[in-house]
Amino acid sequence: MFLAVNILLWLVVAVLAFIAAMRGRVLFNAGTREGALEFLRLLPRIGAGVIGSGFIAEVLPKALVASWIGPGSGFFGVLIATLGGALTPGGPVVGFAIGAAALKSGAGAPQVIAYSTAWALYAIHRLVIWEVPLMPARVVWLRAAVSLPLPFIAAAAAMVLAQP
Repeated sequence: MFLAVNILLWLVVAVLAFIAAMRGRVLFNAGTREGALEFLRLLPRIGAGVIGSGFIAEVLPKALVASWIGPGSGFFGVLIATLGGALTPGGPVVGFAIGAAALKSGAGAPQVIAYSTAWALYAIHRLVIWEVPLMPARVVWLRAAVSLPLPFIAAAAAMVLAQP
Protein backbone atom coordinates (compact mmCIF):
# COMPACT_ATOMS: atom_id res chain seq x y z
CA MET A 1 0.00 0.00 0.00
CA PHE A 2 2.75 2.47 0.95
CA LEU A 3 4.63 1.67 -2.25
CA ALA A 4 1.50 2.33 -4.34
CA VAL A 5 0.98 5.72 -2.66
CA ASN A 6 4.64 6.64 -3.21
CA ILE A 7 4.47 5.65 -6.86
CA LEU A 8 1.26 7.62 -7.33
CA LEU A 9 2.75 10.72 -5.72
CA TRP A 10 5.89 10.53 -7.88
CA LEU A 11 3.71 10.11 -10.97
CA VAL A 12 1.84 13.29 -10.05
CA VAL A 13 5.18 15.08 -9.61
CA ALA A 14 6.34 13.79 -13.01
CA VAL A 15 3.14 14.98 -14.72
CA LEU A 16 3.41 18.41 -13.10
CA ALA A 17 7.09 18.65 -14.09
CA PHE A 18 6.16 17.72 -17.66
CA ILE A 19 3.45 20.39 -17.76
CA ALA A 20 5.88 22.99 -16.36
CA ALA A 21 8.52 21.97 -18.92
CA MET A 22 5.99 22.32 -21.74
CA ARG A 23 5.23 25.87 -20.59
CA GLY A 24 8.88 26.84 -20.62
CA ARG A 25 12.31 26.15 -19.22
CA VAL A 26 12.15 29.13 -16.83
CA LEU A 27 8.95 27.81 -15.23
CA PHE A 28 10.40 24.29 -14.99
CA ASN A 29 13.65 25.55 -13.40
CA ALA A 30 11.79 27.81 -10.96
CA GLY A 31 9.48 24.95 -9.94
CA THR A 32 12.39 22.57 -9.48
CA ARG A 33 14.33 25.12 -7.41
CA GLU A 34 11.35 26.04 -5.20
CA GLY A 35 10.41 22.40 -4.69
CA ALA A 36 13.96 21.40 -3.78
CA LEU A 37 14.33 24.31 -1.33
CA GLU A 38 11.01 23.50 0.34
CA PHE A 39 12.04 19.84 0.57
CA LEU A 40 15.32 20.81 2.24
CA ARG A 41 13.49 23.12 4.66
CA LEU A 42 10.93 20.46 5.63
CA LEU A 43 13.19 17.43 5.79
CA PRO A 44 14.72 18.23 9.22
CA ARG A 45 11.27 18.98 10.64
CA ILE A 46 9.81 15.75 9.34
CA GLY A 47 12.77 13.80 10.68
CA ALA A 48 12.48 15.45 14.09
CA GLY A 49 8.75 14.80 14.16
CA VAL A 50 9.01 11.14 13.24
CA ILE A 51 11.91 10.44 15.61
CA GLY A 52 10.28 12.58 18.30
CA SER A 53 7.04 10.62 18.01
CA GLY A 54 8.99 7.45 18.76
CA PHE A 55 10.39 9.04 21.92
CA ILE A 56 7.00 10.42 22.92
CA ALA A 57 5.46 6.96 22.46
CA GLU A 58 8.06 5.42 24.75
CA VAL A 59 7.81 8.14 27.40
CA LEU A 60 4.00 8.24 27.57
CA PRO A 61 2.65 6.02 30.33
CA LYS A 62 0.76 3.37 28.38
CA ALA A 63 -1.70 2.62 31.20
CA LEU A 64 -2.63 6.30 31.45
CA VAL A 65 -3.01 6.70 27.69
CA ALA A 66 -5.15 3.56 27.47
CA SER A 67 -7.39 4.63 30.34
CA TRP A 68 -7.93 8.19 29.07
CA ILE A 69 -8.04 7.76 25.27
CA GLY A 70 -7.80 4.03 24.75
CA PRO A 71 -10.23 1.93 22.70
CA GLY A 72 -12.43 1.38 25.76
CA SER A 73 -12.62 5.05 26.78
CA GLY A 74 -15.66 5.70 24.58
CA PHE A 75 -17.19 9.16 24.36
CA PHE A 76 -15.06 10.47 27.25
CA GLY A 77 -11.88 9.48 25.37
CA VAL A 78 -13.16 11.12 22.19
CA LEU A 79 -13.93 14.29 24.16
CA ILE A 80 -10.44 14.34 25.76
CA ALA A 81 -8.79 13.68 22.37
CA THR A 82 -10.87 16.43 20.75
CA LEU A 83 -9.84 18.93 23.41
CA GLY A 84 -6.22 17.82 23.02
CA GLY A 85 -6.39 18.35 19.27
CA ALA A 86 -7.90 21.81 19.68
CA LEU A 87 -5.16 22.80 22.13
CA THR A 88 -2.18 21.32 20.24
CA PRO A 89 -0.07 24.08 18.67
CA GLY A 90 2.11 23.60 15.64
CA GLY A 91 1.96 22.17 12.18
CA PRO A 92 1.47 18.68 10.80
CA VAL A 93 4.84 17.45 12.06
CA VAL A 94 3.69 18.13 15.63
CA GLY A 95 0.04 17.13 15.32
CA PHE A 96 0.53 13.88 13.44
CA ALA A 97 3.59 12.92 15.47
CA ILE A 98 1.53 13.20 18.65
CA GLY A 99 -1.29 11.18 17.06
CA ALA A 100 1.15 8.47 15.96
CA ALA A 101 2.75 8.40 19.41
CA ALA A 102 -0.67 8.10 21.04
CA LEU A 103 -1.53 5.13 18.81
CA LYS A 104 1.76 3.44 19.70
CA SER A 105 1.02 4.06 23.39
CA GLY A 106 -2.40 2.43 23.36
CA ALA A 107 -4.83 5.11 22.18
CA GLY A 108 -7.86 3.97 20.23
CA ALA A 109 -8.16 4.72 16.52
CA PRO A 110 -11.47 6.64 16.91
CA GLN A 111 -9.90 8.79 19.63
CA VAL A 112 -6.86 9.58 17.48
CA ILE A 113 -9.15 10.34 14.55
CA ALA A 114 -11.05 12.79 16.78
CA TYR A 115 -7.72 14.31 17.90
CA SER A 116 -6.39 14.83 14.38
CA THR A 117 -9.74 16.11 13.10
CA ALA A 118 -9.98 18.64 15.93
CA TRP A 119 -6.35 19.65 15.42
CA ALA A 120 -6.98 20.19 11.70
CA LEU A 121 -10.30 22.00 12.03
CA TYR A 122 -10.10 24.18 15.09
CA ALA A 123 -6.72 24.44 16.69
CA ILE A 124 -7.19 27.37 19.05
CA HIS A 125 -3.80 28.94 18.27
CA ARG A 126 -4.56 29.03 14.54
CA LEU A 127 -7.98 30.51 15.20
CA VAL A 128 -6.55 33.35 17.31
CA ILE A 129 -3.33 34.02 15.38
CA TRP A 130 -4.52 33.65 11.78
CA GLU A 131 -8.25 33.49 11.32
CA VAL A 132 -9.56 36.21 13.64
CA PRO A 133 -7.08 38.88 12.42
CA LEU A 134 -7.52 38.03 8.72
CA MET A 135 -11.23 37.29 8.34
CA PRO A 136 -14.42 38.84 9.62
CA ALA A 137 -15.09 37.57 13.15
CA ARG A 138 -18.60 36.41 12.18
CA VAL A 139 -17.17 34.12 9.50
CA VAL A 140 -14.51 32.73 11.85
CA TRP A 141 -16.95 31.91 14.64
CA LEU A 142 -19.49 30.47 12.19
CA ARG A 143 -16.78 28.22 10.71
CA ALA A 144 -15.69 27.15 14.18
CA ALA A 145 -19.28 26.47 15.26
CA VAL A 146 -20.14 24.29 12.27
CA SER A 147 -16.84 22.42 12.76
CA LEU A 148 -17.50 21.56 16.41
CA PRO A 149 -19.37 18.27 15.85
CA LEU A 150 -17.05 16.97 13.12
CA PRO A 151 -14.42 15.24 15.33
CA PHE A 152 -17.25 13.42 17.12
CA ILE A 153 -18.87 12.43 13.82
CA ALA A 154 -15.50 11.19 12.47
CA ALA A 155 -14.86 9.17 15.64
CA ALA A 156 -18.37 7.68 15.55
CA ALA A 157 -17.95 6.73 11.89
CA ALA A 158 -14.62 5.06 12.74
CA MET A 159 -16.29 3.12 15.54
CA VAL A 160 -19.06 1.94 13.20
CA LEU A 161 -16.70 1.06 10.36
CA ALA A 162 -14.35 -0.85 12.68
CA GLN A 163 -17.12 -3.20 13.79
CA PRO A 164 -16.91 -6.69 12.26
